Amino acid sequence: MSFRNAVELTLVVKLASYLSSPTDEEITETRRLTDRINRMLSFLFFAVAWVACLAKSNEYYSYSPALGSGSGTPFSSKEEGSITGVKVWENPNSYITGIQLRHGTKWGHLNGRVTTSEERLDLFVGEAIIQVSGKYSPSNYIYQLIFVTNKGRALIAGQPLQNSFNFYPKHAEAELLMLSGRFNSAGITSLGAHWGRLYGVDPTADDAME
Repeated sequence: MSFRNAVELTLVVKLASYLSSPTDEEITETRRLTDRINRMLSFLFFAVAWVACLAKSNEYYSYSPALGSGSGTPFSSKEEGSITGVKVWENPNSYITGIQLRHGTKWGHLNGRVTTSEERLDLFVGEAIIQVSGKYSPSNYIYQLIFVTNKGRALIAGQPLQNSFNFYPKHAEAELLMLSGRFNSAGITSLGAHWGRLYGVDPTADDAME
């Protein structure tokens, strides 16, 4: 082996030794970069999952436009959690005066007013409202409300007067999330329904029907 070749071999060995034996600073920096990459990957994973869940939730959402005269104060029954109870008040033999929904264990805001004539429906675990129908007048009030659940139960309040309406979700796996509309000092003047799914629960699934 010539002297030149020996020098070149020595340099290669030293370079390989240097590359294969990083300094403490290089090791620390490598670990820091690895941790940063892992955090970025975790963030991207959760971001993608969140976007997927949001897109899935929007897939089930639909809105049944409000019917009625549309006069008075607007309201929305939106609260956290699934609907677990419904209260409806009416003028005896007349129109609907008030509506209240329970989400989880908490009753929401009373929309309208209370009378001595109250109808109430408490939902079972896994039970959901999948249809809202009734009667309304384009010039004044909602006259009748019928809430139907996925267990075949129903709450019926008011009188079968005026024009008929029937609200239901566009997606078969959706349920009632909230009501919106308007009321005045006498009663409910208009009503619309918002449908969707919460927490991936399918109200039409077999285990929800048990």
